[in-house]
Amino acid sequence: MNRMPYQPGRDDLDEPDDTSTNVGDPALGKTRLLARQCRTCIFRPGNAMHLRQGRLRELVAHALARESFIVCHATLPGMYPDTQPAVCRGFVDRYSTQALQVISRLWGFAEVDPPGESEPHPTLET
Repeated sequence: MNRMPYQPGRDDLDEPDDTSTNVGDPALGKTRLLARQCRTCIFRPGNAMHLRQGRLRELVAHALARESFIVCHATLPGMYPDTQPAVCRGFVDRYSTQALQVISRLWGFAEVDPPGESEPHPTLET
């Protein structure tokens, strides 16, 4: 199956290629997880990411059907320089999947701060 490369702004369920969203930290042997929800977390009230109606439900259903997780949008390639992908804290705080349970039991999580907390977010108007 051919996968489309990640394209910011796409509004479908195609996933980025596996290397662009690898949440593993090889130096620590753990999985990166945001220490707290980012400012524009899709799970915060108010729809700061301007998702179309029903989109969050689709994202969650897709992750749950795969027994996986959601990668934080703020950590995706191209959002912030020198930021590595990390698991969305909002998702982890609400759902438990096989992937998250295995990660927790075998390797654990390395909590990282949300990127750009001290600078304006590129998708927000100031």
